[in-house]
Amino acid sequence: MFDQISIIGCGLIGSSIFKGLKKVGSIKKIITYDNDKSVNEIIKKDKLSDEIFKSAGEAVKNSDLIIIATPISSFENVLNSIKDNLKTGSILTDTCSVKTGVSKIFEKMNLKNSICIPGHPVAGIENSGPKAGFADLFKNRWTILTPSKNTDEKTLQKVSNFWESLGSTIKIMSDEDHDKILTFTSHLPHVVAYNIVKTSMSHDKEVKDDIIKYSAGGLRDFTRIAASDPIMWRDIFIDNSALIIQAIDKFIKNLDEFKKAISEKDSKKLIEIFEKSKDFRKSIIKAGQDTDKPDFGRK
Repeated sequence: MFDQISIIGCGLIGSSIFKGLKKVGSIKKIITYDNDKSVNEIIKKDKLSDEIFKSAGEAVKNSDLIIIATPISSFENVLNSIKDNLKTGSILTDTCSVKTGVSKIFEKMNLKNSICIPGHPVAGIENSGPKAGFADLFKNRWTILTPSKNTDEKTLQKVSNFWESLGSTIKIMSDEDHDKILTFTSHLPHVVAYNIVKTSMSHDKEVKDDIIKYSAGGLRDFTRIAASDPIMWRDIFIDNSALIIQAIDKFIKNLDEFKKAISEKDSKKLIEIFEKSKDFRKSIIKAGQDTDKPDFGRK
């Protein structure tokens, strides 16, 4: 597939890529770079790299595939630091959750000797950092690739094969479609989760302690979502702000209708909302995106 790859950024996603590749044994050499010294110490101790470099530029020399697994706020700086050291014909991809911004940066950089194929493995957990990574993170998960219209099919297939080797199912779409879909499947749910936690915290200490002590499954699940990496989600909310604001406006409109139904004790309207929500849940299970086992199949 590839003789040598470089992973720039070794948090949850970057470390999981390394562990997954080592499990399948498909790459001869894997090089890593992270600008956080404490992360590099963990990488060295846990042997999460075949070779660790002190600069991103040095880390990409002679690599056939470069995966940028950093927050989008540092994406352009990373590209600037590696552009002069890229091997001719090398492929660049990424793991960012917003694709329109990434595509614009790739286009702006105009890396003539390398091929850029934006990507997003739709996989993650609430924990972050290299110790949170695991080999099967991408198994049975979608990886969305958003190539430009002039991307060579052979090169696109190479990147698809790479993610498939880690267990992913590949979907090709435009960067605009990706951002629209992820706004509702990921970004808006995080907006809601952060604000549910914020609302739950806006009580005096005694009440807040009781909320924590007696938290039911609903609140627990929202706190799991809200425990995601703060830097990554700050960048997502800023970079995809226009679409997220539109989604929030739609959410507020629906919330007002819900509030009205409760205020007016409109039994018919409430049942209608609940039944449609239940049917939507069934559709997600039917699509294979979750299980119908109690408590989401957790032990």
